[in-house]
Amino acid sequence: MTRCAVFGTGSWGTAFAMVLADAGCEVTMWGRRAALVDAVNNGRTNPDYLPGVELPAAVRATTDPAEAARDADFTVLAVPSQTLRENLTAWTPLLAPGTVLVSLMKGVELGTAKRMSEVVEEVAGVTADRVAVLTGPNLAREIAARQPAAAVVACRDEDVAKRLQAACHTAYFRPYTNTDVVGCELGGAVKNVIALAVGIADGMGLGDNAKASLITRGLAETTRLGLAMGADAHTFAGLAGMGDLVATCSSPLSRNHTFGTNLGRGMSLEETIAVTRQTAEGVKSCQSVLDLARRHHVDMPITETVVGIVHEGKSPKVALKELMARSAKPERH
Repeated sequence: MTRCAVFGTGSWGTAFAMVLADAGCEVTMWGRRAALVDAVNNGRTNPDYLPGVELPAAVRATTDPAEAARDADFTVLAVPSQTLRENLTAWTPLLAPGTVLVSLMKGVELGTAKRMSEVVEEVAGVTADRVAVLTGPNLAREIAARQPAAAVVACRDEDVAKRLQAACHTAYFRPYTNTDVVGCELGGAVKNVIALAVGIADGMGLGDNAKASLITRGLAETTRLGLAMGADAHTFAGLAGMGDLVATCSSPLSRNHTFGTNLGRGMSLEETIAVTRQTAEGVKSCQSVLDLARRHHVDMPITETVVGIVHEGKSPKVALKELMARSAKPERH
């Protein structure tokens, strides 16, 4: 039986642990809080993040990272992006030899502007063929309810991607393989930033035309950055690009969209953070995505606008006026 470790007991980590168990894997989750671990083991539920959802018998939890990591064929990393480096530094000596490290994270590291797979390779000291990324339109609450969904499993080594594909393929969860890790990760990271922009537009009461324009031009920004970094343009028309972008920008289950909506309604950053229970990755990653774009000399005006609102205190109304006043260009500019 395939053995999987899932580091992180948030909503997406827990939902993916369910997928792995439903696909026939034995799953051990690592969690920091003993009370939550006890709820998983004895109550078969995660009351903090997926209340009311019964977890499969093949999912258990522990507060001991060594126990979770032991003999794992796949080690799934489902922690907030900006905490990965610190956490993985502590976990690396515990990893099973030959385990494939799977990133569920959709962010870019602050300061280094590194993608999550790059952080994993650097900290764990592993080669790219042992690092995989799972991404796509995967809202955790829907997957936990076993509603149909598709995803992309990306790894430089296609055989490794196929192994992970088999480990998480269920009647309701359909993973596709891809070897374009760069494109898949950028699609997942930048869509959070665009979802903030769309949420802000919703909060301001703007119409569907504005939202559709933000989504479309947001995809153009993502594709420009991806091409500059060597990604395949087709990736951004697929599940990791357009699919994830549409889901995150349109669903009330999206943390980033909800965060943006509160900002658009006039709440301050501090007030919005206070009412947000879970991590909205785009809030911190928007700055690192913009840093990445500047390093590659790529123009990303929507991302720049989000950074201005979130981190520089710019009024959404002023930011909108500035965005609309940009010089006219051909669509494929």
